Amino acid sequence: MELLDVVERLSNPAPWSEVDKIPWDDPDFSERMLREHLSQQHDSASRRFETIDLQVAWIHSTVLGGVPTRVLDLGCGPGLYASRLARLGYTCQGIDFSPASIVYAEATSQREGLACSYQHADLRHAGYGSGFGLTMLIFGEFNAFRPADARTILSKAYTALAPGGRLLLEPHTFDIVREIGLAPASWYSSPAGLFSDLPHIVITDNTWREEESVAVTRHYVVDAATGEVTRHGQSLQAYTDEEYRSLLAECGFVNVEMLPSLTGEPVEGEYGLLAIVAEKSE
Repeated sequence: MELLDVVERLSNPAPWSEVDKIPWDDPDFSERMLREHLSQQHDSASRRFETIDLQVAWIHSTVLGGVPTRVLDLGCGPGLYASRLARLGYTCQGIDFSPASIVYAEATSQREGLACSYQHADLRHAGYGSGFGLTMLIFGEFNAFRPADARTILSKAYTALAPGGRLLLEPHTFDIVREIGLAPASWYSSPAGLFSDLPHIVITDNTWREEESVAVTRHYVVDAATGEVTRHGQSLQAYTDEEYRSLLAECGFVNVEMLPSLTGEPVEGEYGLLAIVAEKSE
């Protein structure tokens, strides 16, 4: 792409049309993303370790009653939750699209002798296995999938659970997805960052598609030396609380409980995500 393409871009792009998803599976991008996951300076890619510790303690004590079981971590990233659960006696399997994150997670597991295994795969197409006591998909990743793919993931998660097993979902609220779509265009420059190791400018625009309840975000990355433009972006599907409940019921889940965070209580600074716990019937 060239800068003129940015100027002449569509003002109201259809969801999942121009860009399906940020390229988590690109080797170079995934290496940069891993740096962001491990950073203790922000909570943008993964939360800071002290926050993860609190959330894992809640998952262990409250969601699972302190009884270790088999855990399936969908979108596991570098295994920050799975490794902590394994240290508490759980057996964990993680699936993620990022090759660098999977390499890091596997290295951690081997170095510490943890009961963790990892699969580099797309959640939409991966095999999940069966017999899990908990399947989890957290940090808003659920909303990045088309509705049909989201249903597929939930149905596979249901099948993967043992009878009485639990689902832990942490999706975006409807209001935050709408806010993202209505946010004004912005830009920044950087000597190096998530989108490039070279000096660049990032121009970001957002669109709220009221008819589909989808926020579309596009990032135009301009190489500072050449002017070459690369486009990245994603669409986020918004759901109301009732739509989440209905979707989970369609996929067979019962006893759906909605909570304000992954500690069960409102957390200062955590905005726009909710925790949903549901069960597979006995």
